[in-house]
Amino acid sequence: MDWFEALILGLIQGLTEYLPVSSSGHLAIGSALFGIQGEDNLAFTVIVHVATVLSTLVILWKEIDWIFRGLFKWQMNEESRYVINILISMIPVGIVGVFFKDEVEAVFGSGLLIVGCCLLLTALLLTFSYYYKPKQKENISMKDAFIIGIAQACAVLPGLSRSGSTIATGLLLGDNKAKLAQFSFLMVIPPILGEALLDGIKMMKGEAIAGDIPALSLVVGFLAAFVSGCVACKWMINVVKKGKLIYFAIYCAIAGIVTLVVSQMQG
Repeated sequence: MDWFEALILGLIQGLTEYLPVSSSGHLAIGSALFGIQGEDNLAFTVIVHVATVLSTLVILWKEIDWIFRGLFKWQMNEESRYVINILISMIPVGIVGVFFKDEVEAVFGSGLLIVGCCLLLTALLLTFSYYYKPKQKENISMKDAFIIGIAQACAVLPGLSRSGSTIATGLLLGDNKAKLAQFSFLMVIPPILGEALLDGIKMMKGEAIAGDIPALSLVVGFLAAFVSGCVACKWMINVVKKGKLIYFAIYCAIAGIVTLVVSQMQG
């Protein structure tokens, strides 16, 4: 992987992590176009995912500071309930990670067909959430947090957008748009950091292939993912507030169809 490929893939990761178009699906497409095998770019994947987490911390720093200030009051308050909701939302993806990790990794190596199908599924979900107008609730309940967590767990499939699935699910549940976008971006921080830590440990133990990627490519990819992630995170919060997800549904439908056509041509 040279620096230019790292730049493109870093930009793709940073932008699509927050836009409801599937970062995993677009990374799979980009890697396929560059001829990069999944097992050869594990270190790069870890680096760009950490970069997007850092971009979340930067853009949502006020919310994160608010949470920690409330936690250290050592009492049950709004901030404590927010953290409890995040922990509840992590349960489904934790179950998938512990018990179905091998099956998920097998799906990631199954080619572009599954990516195309999941992009179409993302388009349907975004479209449904755009036209369905439930009564809006002020706060995200524990039950809603768990259901949104299930959506996040399902979105481990390449092509099924994590942000799209969680935000659309929250909208269908009637959750507040502004709070939902922030919750969606904050709830993913622990799972991404946890996965990056586990992958890093595997690479150090020699249980996983890190790939022979130049240091320059890793730096370029990290910076590209961080900067584009900051831009996408801030923009996406405003998009969700305005409820303009239908345009992303159209994009995912087109991308899904193109991906299916390409997969058939490759086959």
